[in-house]
Amino acid sequence: MKRSIPPLTALPRPLYNRRESLPPGAWTEEHWHPWCQFSYAISGVLGVRTPDGNYAAPPRYAVWIPPGVPHQVENRRQTEMRSLYLDPRFAAALPGECRVLEVTPLARALIERVSTLPVEYDEGGADGRLVAVLGDELARLTPAAFRLPLPRDRRLAALCAHLQERPEARDTLEDWAGAAGASARTLSRLFRRETGLTFREWRQRLRLMLALPALEAGESVTRVALAHGYDSPSAFIAAFRSAFGHSPGELVRRTLSGRG
Repeated sequence: MKRSIPPLTALPRPLYNRRESLPPGAWTEEHWHPWCQFSYAISGVLGVRTPDGNYAAPPRYAVWIPPGVPHQVENRRQTEMRSLYLDPRFAAALPGECRVLEVTPLARALIERVSTLPVEYDEGGADGRLVAVLGDELARLTPAAFRLPLPRDRRLAALCAHLQERPEARDTLEDWAGAAGASARTLSRLFRRETGLTFREWRQRLRLMLALPALEAGESVTRVALAHGYDSPSAFIAAFRSAFGHSPGELVRRTLSGRG
């Protein structure tokens, strides 16, 4: 279901907040805006596509989007989210590139409190001080690895787009070398230079990212592993830990503690 974008031309205050309940399969067209965006999933997994990479935010995580970055927001399952739009001057201490950030308990509580403020809150009063504290806490958040980098080279971009549409496909760089007019070795070297990952690592990261909504929804690790091309749960768990720094079970426990 296509989702509309709020018709804002300017922010009424340094921070503007939105509370949204998104049905399964909701998405926006690619767009950009002159302010920063901090989108936080309370339940479900929030996906963000940009020219440089795709990002995923399970509960307890958020996607940070600087001003001017073209992006498309999507979710495969029912998702509850909070979006903060921030004046770039207010968010000067936050990253200058897209990132997934781990949201602390304090930040979660502040986001929930700020989401109840009036649109034109009193900047000079208690509401303004609350917003300032939230801004300081957002600047302290640490990055997470839920990112799938995308190459700029048109030949590699076509391959990656194909695999995102058909993640079960078995295409190799050798299969694409002839049509690309380059050797598999050249494509492999270029892929590593543009994404920071080998082609095998990238394909594995794609499958792991696609598995996040099923894990968040409570499906068993065994079922998720087999559904996403792994021969065994242990292979899936090892790959997940290598890519994201913790096991699928640890992620589920962390995201459950981040709800509410």
